[in-house]
Amino acid sequence: MTYIENLVESVEEHGDGTCILERGARTECSTILIEGYVFRTIESGGKRFITGVHLPGDFIDLHGFALKRLDHNVVAAGKVRVGCVSHATLRRVMMDRPGVARAMWFATLLDAAIHRKWIQTLEQLDAPRRIAHLYAELRTRLELIGRVNSRALRTPFTQFDMADMCGVSAIHANRAVGKLKEMEIAEIRRGDLYTDDWDLLKKFARFDPDYLYGEGPLKLEDDWD
Repeated sequence: MTYIENLVESVEEHGDGTCILERGARTECSTILIEGYVFRTIESGGKRFITGVHLPGDFIDLHGFALKRLDHNVVAAGKVRVGCVSHATLRRVMMDRPGVARAMWFATLLDAAIHRKWIQTLEQLDAPRRIAHLYAELRTRLELIGRVNSRALRTPFTQFDMADMCGVSAIHANRAVGKLKEMEIAEIRRGDLYTDDWDLLKKFARFDPDYLYGEGPLKLEDDWD
C-alpha cells in the first residue's frame, strides 16, 4: 500500500455531495480515496441510484484508466480527501511493477464482485436485511483495512442514501431501520449503526463474506514481482 500511496501526485478535499468525477467526462488521472466515503451514482428519470460505496484506500475510478470515462458519477458522501494518480504514472507502473499492476486488477475485479452481490441482495432480501447486509459488508471491508470500532459503525449516510443504496423508498428505509431496532439487532442513528452483536446482524442479513476475498489475490511466484 505504501508504494501506491507514494504514487499520489496531488491531494484534494471535497465537501458532502461534491461530484468528483461526472459521468461521461474524460479523465487522465485515477483517484484514490484517502479519508471518507464515496458513492457511485447514476441519475435516471429524475431519480438517483447508488450503485457502489468506496472506503479509504480504494481507487474510486480505476476503471477510467482503461475506459477514459465512466458511465456513472463519483460523488463525495460527507467530507472526503482524495489523491490523484495520473494515467501516465499508472502506465509506467503497469510496465515496471507487474505485482502492483495485478493488485490494481484485483481491485477492479473486487468492485465487480461487490456489484454482483448488491444485485443479488436486491433480488433476494427484504429491506431490513438489505440494510443489515450493507452494514455487514462495510464492517467487513473496514476490518480488512484495520478501521473498526467494536460496537459502532459510523457513516455519513442519510436515510435517503440508504434508500438509494437498497432500492427502496425513504419511507421503506425508515420502516426497515425501525424493524432492526424493534428486533434488537441494531440501531441506526444519523447513519451510524450500533449493535452489541455483529454476528447476529450478519446472520440476520444472511451475510457471507466470501465475495470480498479477504485473503487477497493468491500469490503465484511465477507472475508476481
